Amino acid sequence: MLAGFTKETMKTRNVRPKKTWCCLKKTLLLKVNPRRPEILKVREASDFIRMGGIVAFPTETVYGLGADASNPTAVLALFEAKKRPLDNPPIVHVETPRDVIDLTAFVPSGAEELMEEFWPGPLTLIFKKSAKVPDVTVAGLDTIAIRMPRNEVALALIRESGCPIAAPSANLAGKPSPTTAKHVFDDLDGRIDAILDGGPTKIGVESTVLDVTVNPPMILRPGGTSVEALRRVLGEVRLHSFVTAEMEVSLGETRSPGMKHRHYAPKARMVLVEGSLESVIDRINGLLGDYKLKGNRVGVLATDETAARYKADIVESLGSRFNTETIARNLFAALRKFDEANVSVIIAESVPAEGLGLAVMNRLRKASGYNIVRA
Repeated sequence: MLAGFTKETMKTRNVRPKKTWCCLKKTLLLKVNPRRPEILKVREASDFIRMGGIVAFPTETVYGLGADASNPTAVLALFEAKKRPLDNPPIVHVETPRDVIDLTAFVPSGAEELMEEFWPGPLTLIFKKSAKVPDVTVAGLDTIAIRMPRNEVALALIRESGCPIAAPSANLAGKPSPTTAKHVFDDLDGRIDAILDGGPTKIGVESTVLDVTVNPPMILRPGGTSVEALRRVLGEVRLHSFVTAEMEVSLGETRSPGMKHRHYAPKARMVLVEGSLESVIDRINGLLGDYKLKGNRVGVLATDETAARYKADIVESLGSRFNTETIARNLFAALRKFDEANVSVIIAESVPAEGLGLAVMNRLRKASGYNIVRA
């Protein structure tokens, strides 16, 4: 439980976590056209949001798990449904940049230019929160994470719900993020009210989180908006040490999702091999032989250029090493395939850390628990 936000303070604020009702729900699956979502289906989902319920929906990054951001009881139910620690703040999703005004204490210089350039899109901005925002929605922090998704289904749901929607990724806490409605259903069937199925997501890794309460702005989580693109607009942008960390970083207060706790991880033990490509291939094949001799069922996470060079129980390619957009899109689905194949060990190649590759490497390092082997 986070400092300053305990069960006792919940009671004094008339905020009570719901019981295990979430495990008894019948989850409604609503398939919608991703470009022109059927309004009656969206309204059916938005009815749940307005009544304090929980709905999964697609964004351009991953599927989100949404609740009314202004309803503390609904947000607490969201945390419970996905077994998310209360000190891990969700992102609040809005329909238009105008919605930022009510949610923030002020909009710092430069933030309007960022919203104009990158919204709707995979960029989350950290602001100082307004007094209207419930404590649980920001995990007890004085800041709020906000973004406007580039997805017609998501925007329609926010509009029809009539409120900003607090939405972390729609998976059980710690597991790989969902990029299809099936991934959501596999994790959360019976725990949430509805899933809006708008097909597979386009980017495949979460949004970039940029703290604009500090100068120069700081990236707290790399994601769908590249560092290079942000620097073209802002000039100087710093990276939090977490972004490129090769070992667990000691964190106090965390203003961004994904910085704390185990994230993006498959069930199997995972090893990430980093170095020059030929050295990585040789080291993976050596590790592969060692694990097989010990009776392990082993999977290798590879790329198109290298997949044929491994003789594992299962080899999954993320796509070409020269296309980080494809690699990002396929990452979480590949990790889930290893779970389905019941491997006991996954050995993953490193990928170039440019563009979306920086976000992919951040996720791979977190997924492996920083179990990194140097080739």
